[in-house]
Amino acid sequence: QVQLVESGGGLVQAGGSLRLSCVNSGRTFSTYDMGWFRQAPGKEREFVAAISWNGGTTLVADSVKGRFTISRDNAKNTMYLQMNSLKVEDTAVYYCARALRWGRDPGGYASWGQGTRVTVSS
Repeated sequence: QVQLVESGGGLVQAGGSLRLSCVNSGRTFSTYDMGWFRQAPGKEREFVAAISWNGGTTLVADSVKGRFTISRDNAKNTMYLQMNSLKVEDTAVYYCARALRWGRDPGGYASWGQGTRVTVSS
């Protein structure tokens, strides 16, 4: 069973950094590809980044490329999203999920966490 819990969100000034964590309480974390998504108020959920089961392959949205880094530590059942050079437009609730199929489509993911809010002020 996969139960995901995100943490690490908060309020930060533009240009600052945050590191989000996604912890899985189940036993099969290391077998799943995983992803981060975000949803801003009034907008659809959008893809941020994905990482393969062993961390060997990553996929990053163009809007965050060069600023955000996805990683995972299977020994800790945890996935991370390091966010640097944050912009006001990065403000959103950030969610992690496990992939049913590799890619950017939220429909290809399941077991969504409850989300962690990131607010970037100008």
